[in-house]
Amino acid sequence: MKPKIEDVAKKAGVSPTTVSRVLNNRGYISDKTREKVQEAMNELNYFPNDVARSLFNKRSNLIGLILPTTANPFFGELTFHLENICATLGYKVLLCNSLNQIDKEEKYLEMLLRNQVDGIIVGTHNRGIFDYHKQGLAVVAIDRYLSETIPVVGSDNYEGGKIATELLIENDCNCIVLMDGIGELETPARLRRKAYIDLMEQQGRTPIIYEISEVFAQNSYIHIINEIFNDHPEVDGVFATNDLFAAAFWNEAKKRGKNIKVVGYDGTETVQTLLPELTTIRQPVDLIAKTAIDILLKEIEGEFTDIHLETRLPVRLLKGTTA
Repeated sequence: MKPKIEDVAKKAGVSPTTVSRVLNNRGYISDKTREKVQEAMNELNYFPNDVARSLFNKRSNLIGLILPTTANPFFGELTFHLENICATLGYKVLLCNSLNQIDKEEKYLEMLLRNQVDGIIVGTHNRGIFDYHKQGLAVVAIDRYLSETIPVVGSDNYEGGKIATELLIENDCNCIVLMDGIGELETPARLRRKAYIDLMEQQGRTPIIYEISEVFAQNSYIHIINEIFNDHPEVDGVFATNDLFAAAFWNEAKKRGKNIKVVGYDGTETVQTLLPELTTIRQPVDLIAKTAIDILLKEIEGEFTDIHLETRLPVRLLKGTTA
């Protein structure tokens, strides 16, 4: 049988109430008593019941993550940093991969609420399902607008788009194409496109935009890339709003023997390891994770007065040989 708190108390020679106070760090307990209780727990191989402790403390010490997919290098790296920071703060993470499907997001939200999570970090597109004032939730979004009251953390997308487009112009590219996701989605990442359009129009050029609807399906990348080559055989510069788009275009251009300047966006360690020659805009993924958790913890503690609704963190150019 599993040892109980009464067994620990008997072994340590203290009352069950004293053991409970040690476990929950409540009230004054001498170091000697704490040591006796800890020794008894170790000898009996006793582990506290987290559910019972959460009821006592009115905290579950659980953080929910709802992200499109950790198979994507950006979200994979983001998850690593979020989980690592949460662990150092004593929080466990419940991870949900939604693939941007609203039915899955709603089910995951329901599951997280049932598990009494203290807060949720969201990186999905769908608006309207997160009303954290109604649900009593602490919520932070990563590069997504979910409502007018949910704080958003991300990189400086406009500056990143500007740096990428300026670089291609400086490289004397005459036909610069933008590869992007669906434009109707209202996200901070759309500012990458806006920067491209603004700079192209300032140069008296016509923006050329190709949208990839299924951003997690590589076949859809290849289909759009073929369209670009068919429609614009003169293309000599591409700004792709994520590194997977950029890598796919670069590889296809090499197959065709074409020398085309390519700039991506994200700069994750995974892509830099597999394609070190890629020129890209580096997002500060670790800082995005830290900032999101800092804001979430303030919300959990009820501190809303000094929280910015949108935080844009600095990007930098990682110069490779593709541009």
